[in-house]
Amino acid sequence: MSKKKNKRNEKNETESVYGEELRALQIGLSALQRRIIADGRKLLVIVEGRDAAGKDGIIKRVVEHLSPRDTRVVALGPPSDRDRRSWYFQRWSSHLPASGEIVLFNRSWYNRAGVERVMGYSNDAEFEEFMATVPLFEQLLAHCGITLVKYYLDISKAEQKKRLTARRDDPLKQWKISPVDDQALKHWKAYSAARDEMLARTHSVAAPWTVVRADDKRHARLSLMRDLLTRLGEEGEGNYGLPDPNTAFLYDGAAREQGLIAP
Repeated sequence: MSKKKNKRNEKNETESVYGEELRALQIGLSALQRRIIADGRKLLVIVEGRDAAGKDGIIKRVVEHLSPRDTRVVALGPPSDRDRRSWYFQRWSSHLPASGEIVLFNRSWYNRAGVERVMGYSNDAEFEEFMATVPLFEQLLAHCGITLVKYYLDISKAEQKKRLTARRDDPLKQWKISPVDDQALKHWKAYSAARDEMLARTHSVAAPWTVVRADDKRHARLSLMRDLLTRLGEEGEGNYGLPDPNTAFLYDGAAREQGLIAP
């Protein structure tokens, strides 16, 4: 058998295994949603990460087979002039989950600790006010019955460069291109510093961060979905397995020094 045929067979086998695992996890998420609806729970999942970290792809797989009536994906654009003159969390508040709903934020109020911080879209006083109040806001959400799960998708500089280049060359991904993309690699160190400060200052008992290493898109998707099912008490309902602890793990200040978070 030729090497080319062997590689093709290995690729098909890998895709088949991935498809089976993905299907099992999506069945688990469907079961979780039925329980959330029956119990009247409110689930909010925040997905953050650098440009091209894979947020869209992960969210797509999570919601793919969920009820569209009880699931919402929120991806807000730049704030309007009125938004800038309002309480910072105000424009997000109307999108919070109602009883029986699952809501996923594709980026969130953490824009202020990331892109706004790095690109100068907000000033130091606004940043410090955000960092001081976001733990209180999230604690209030938890007190009022919202289950908040926060994920940060972390990728390497080489992988981000590869994905941004591929995005520009793909006619089906032109909608993803933005002026900020051109600054992502240029300001890599600034984004790393902003990420580190955000994780350290907003990781709390009420709303902890889970870091997902996302250079391998498929592994990241499966690990995040396993983590979500495990975190919400669904691990005993099916053969979902546990997330790879080297891929999805609770944030720890030592993770950077241990090489688990990209420099």
